[in-house]
Amino acid sequence: MEKTGAHSGRWLPRVLFLTVLSATPWLLIAYCHLSAFDGAPASSPHAPLVAVASDAEDAHRFYLDQEEQLRKLQSEVAAAGEGRRGHGDGDACEGRYVYIHDLPPRFNADILGNCHHWYPWMSMCWYLANGGLGQSVDNAEGVFADEGWYNTDHFGLDVIFHRRMKQYECLTDDPSRAAAVFVPFYAGFDAVQHLWGNSNSSAKDAASHALADWLTRRPEWRAMDGRDHFVLSGRTGYDHYRVTDSDTEWGNKFLRQPAIRNMTVLFVEKTPWADCYCDFAIPYPTSFHPAKDAQVLDWQRRMRGMKRRWLFSFAGGARGDPNSIRHHLIRQCGASSLCNLVQCRKGDKNCYKPSNFMRGFQRTRFCLQPPGDTHTRRSAFDAILAGCVPVFFHPMSAYTQYRWHLPEDHASYSVFIPEEDVRSGNVSIEETLRSIPPDVVERMTETVIGLIPRVVYADPRSKLETLKDAVDLTVEAVIARVNKLREEMHGGSGQPVQTATAEVSSKVTSES
Repeated sequence: MEKTGAHSGRWLPRVLFLTVLSATPWLLIAYCHLSAFDGAPASSPHAPLVAVASDAEDAHRFYLDQEEQLRKLQSEVAAAGEGRRGHGDGDACEGRYVYIHDLPPRFNADILGNCHHWYPWMSMCWYLANGGLGQSVDNAEGVFADEGWYNTDHFGLDVIFHRRMKQYECLTDDPSRAAAVFVPFYAGFDAVQHLWGNSNSSAKDAASHALADWLTRRPEWRAMDGRDHFVLSGRTGYDHYRVTDSDTEWGNKFLRQPAIRNMTVLFVEKTPWADCYCDFAIPYPTSFHPAKDAQVLDWQRRMRGMKRRWLFSFAGGARGDPNSIRHHLIRQCGASSLCNLVQCRKGDKNCYKPSNFMRGFQRTRFCLQPPGDTHTRRSAFDAILAGCVPVFFHPMSAYTQYRWHLPEDHASYSVFIPEEDVRSGNVSIEETLRSIPPDVVERMTETVIGLIPRVVYADPRSKLETLKDAVDLTVEAVIARVNKLREEMHGGSGQPVQTATAEVSSKVTSES
């Protein structure tokens, strides 16, 4: 017995060594997967680049690792929420619960795995770091705060919104308790991977068709025929409203699918002609993604203390049409000693560096926000972050778009100058802005700075303590809209009609 024991004693360390040696590569792989998408903790200003899945199997594994990290965060948030609710008599989440569909990976994870090929001229995988926020900005010039600022793609909301929803404080696994149902389909990323390639119309619409088929077979759908569901695209509604089946026509038919039109559909810009009354606009993602209330409050204090030397600013490029509104704004700005012009020319990366235009916005009273390729611009929300009062030239640049997030009293936070007046030469922008009394300008500036929490998307790896961000306000508005539709169903024939939906949409937006 003693001889056998001695023999075992000599071999045991070798066996342990071989075991550890064989396990090490797998541990390293697991570590890389976990750290790649989630990046550094929210408190760290630096994080590694995103790891990119090489095929569908890797993409699925990549997505599962991400989901595991989200489940851990969700558990922590839920535990904290239970502690807060423990002092009350009722369920603080009653009427606020959200159920999230567990979609097959082809509708989200597999799309992420193709990020190298969304655009023919560049890889977008770089922008998926830090849970879709992108890489931390370089703050060597001191334009931003040291934490909470990222190089975020303005069309990257699909994954940011999904990850924020995963740590929403009132999630439920019981769809019968849900006030609304979220569908985490990456509609914007799906569309973009076909916009510049050689995809035919069938390929462009394949995922939308498949999603509609999957949803309508689910028992959760039958409760309200999908009218309690909501889905998001981080792009504009134009990209999802193709008219014909021509292979060369822009975009897909996502918003023309009957099942999709039953849902509440969120875009960064809604279309002016969609007749479903189902699409709503929410803010573009900016570079600011605070992890805690203090980061927002500190930034607001800093913007209140800025010395604003310029009366107005414009950052952007001209268009080919000499009669475009931008052409006239650049001419007027360039001729004024009170205007700061950051002109973006084709091939010039000047405007791709956030600090270049944010520095100017922070030192300016009014920021000109004309339409871009479409009616809206992310720049309007960058201006709000900088405490710069936006000047709009078309109602669809903000007023008919972001009713859930911006004040109904447009004059309280912005200036409107009809673009026809600018084109005709009947108005001087400098004279118009100089005519506003200083005390009114101060009130407008304070209102704009107060809007900052409403238009930012908090870091999805953390949770703001008391402030409500753009996601919180969106979910509240969606639930209010679903409740109105539910009342229509129960109070009438049980089948809401288009006119009823239109009335509900109008009521909800006016009340928000």
